[in-house]
Amino acid sequence: MTTIPWLTLAIAAPAVGALVVAMLPREQAALAKRIALGFTLATLAVVAVIAVNFDPNGPRLQFAQEHPWIERFGVHYAVGVDGISLVLIALSAVLVPLVMVASWSGRDGASADSDGSTPDQGKAYFGLILILEAMMIGVFAAADVFLFYVFFEAMLIPVYFMIGRYGRGDAGERRRAALKFLLYSLFGGLLMLVAVIGVYVYGGTFLWSELVGADGALSDLDSTVGIWLFLGFFVAFAIKAPMWPVHTWLPAAAGSSRPGTAVLLVGVLDKVGTYGMLRYCLEMFPAAAQWFVWPVVVLSLISIIYGALLAIAQTDMMRLIAFTSVSHFGFITLGIFVMTTQGQSGAALYMVNHGLATGALFLVVGFLIARNNSASITDYAGVQRIAPLLAGSFLVAGLSSLSLPGLSPFVSEFLVFLGAYAFHPVPAIIAVIGIVLAAIYILWMYQRTMTGATPDRFRGWADLSGRELWAVGPLVALLVVFGVYPKPLLDTINPAVEQTMDQMDVSDPAPAFPAAQSGSEEGEAE
Repeated sequence: MTTIPWLTLAIAAPAVGALVVAMLPREQAALAKRIALGFTLATLAVVAVIAVNFDPNGPRLQFAQEHPWIERFGVHYAVGVDGISLVLIALSAVLVPLVMVASWSGRDGASADSDGSTPDQGKAYFGLILILEAMMIGVFAAADVFLFYVFFEAMLIPVYFMIGRYGRGDAGERRRAALKFLLYSLFGGLLMLVAVIGVYVYGGTFLWSELVGADGALSDLDSTVGIWLFLGFFVAFAIKAPMWPVHTWLPAAAGSSRPGTAVLLVGVLDKVGTYGMLRYCLEMFPAAAQWFVWPVVVLSLISIIYGALLAIAQTDMMRLIAFTSVSHFGFITLGIFVMTTQGQSGAALYMVNHGLATGALFLVVGFLIARNNSASITDYAGVQRIAPLLAGSFLVAGLSSLSLPGLSPFVSEFLVFLGAYAFHPVPAIIAVIGIVLAAIYILWMYQRTMTGATPDRFRGWADLSGRELWAVGPLVALLVVFGVYPKPLLDTINPAVEQTMDQMDVSDPAPAFPAAQSGSEEGEAE
């Protein structure tokens, strides 16, 4: 097993699929879709092999490969996975085929151009999804800082066209949203490029394994230099995440995207930001990360409350879900920077659970758009009477988004609260407000769209079709399964989090009331 380059296969499979799809004639869109789905299912199979053979308690980076790429500049093709990167690669591999199935008919909100022409909604769009999948797996698997940067920037290209060319709504509006997404991301990428160069100048290598740790190449880095390099990476990741106040590209991008694009944009791509904070900001610059703990915690709390309040005010469902993600990413960054094992484990688990819950929400909204050609909340009412499966899926996804106990996001959010409270009670108490606000925006959206009298124009609606059930059903099932039994994910994530804490030389704070220890001592005294 170890001699087979599994990670390279996982990256190459969708890239080869995109090439095959591109070579097909335009009129063979149906065949292109089948081929694209076949390649992404093959990618899922490869990722499943990696997951089954991964040892959470084994070496830090497994399935590792390292080959010189640009020898003159010390750049390597180096890949490997730990528990955190593995679960995010698995999330990508699961969401992509579901997005393809959901987008199969092309009736999920894509719009004609102003001249009346309709973009190719099969061949080109599915090819872009395959390219994006290769980039997403590559960015999580990269073990060379320069290689990570290459994948980080390369992801922008397919997403730009998926929004601007194959998006939803007015052509001019979606192109402006795509351009805004691109400019924000390029600005962050430029700052990170300067920091990447700085890492090589001061560390002498791009290999992540040689840069981190007490004996790493950056261990003796001057504190002032470390702060500036940290900021170069952090600002790029905060834009990608997105955190307040650099979040404004997300509502515009999600509002102008097809639901399938929004699933990948918010469900996976944005996780690159929070993953980068864990993998690069904390471990390469531990002293600088400690210096920025309280500023990032404050920004996280603002993101939680601000995102939730703006979500309540939305009338467009796509924008509403986008603002809920600003709030949810506040919880993730809070968990990362409270510097506790529970907080970081909860944050890593939250990345996966948010992808599942938000993915399901976007897909269900896409099914609504396919039926009524609108994402406006005011254009819907009484859907649960005529489409109970659709309404039920919407309800489960929505309750997951507000972290109802029994559904998987609850476990991750609870761990973040535990870690935050161990760090300091005040941030944990403020963050709880986000739960109350989440209940308001989710339940109010469900009430306005799914309950009440059903308009006569909806009477002919069909409930979820078999294809739509295949798209959203697995996500609903995973939300329930991991809500009841999160152990497989936590067993994979926890050792990587412990290794991150060790690399940073940080330990959990001592319990304020060590009741178990006191009790045992009293028993011994008796």
